[in-house]
Amino acid sequence: MSAKKSAEPSPEAIARSERQRLAAEEGARAIADVERQAIDVRKNMARLRELREAKEAAEQAAEASLRASLSAPAPKKRARKSPG
Repeated sequence: MSAKKSAEPSPEAIARSERQRLAAEEGARAIADVERQAIDVRKNMARLRELREAKEAAEQAAEASLRASLSAPAPKKRARKSPG
């Protein structure tokens, strides 16, 4: 019952090792693709954040200049009630 292993692998073993090699290569490509996409997403998020912050800063500056140009309104003079 002791069978010697031959030095030459069987066709099934060759096919299995080839499938494993291809799967490993595809997995590495998929991981690299996901990492590239993640980098692209982070770059886009940073770009959008910069745009939003610049817009907010411009809005705040415009609001501050509007407040400065519209000085406090002068108090209204009271009309005296006429006696009687």
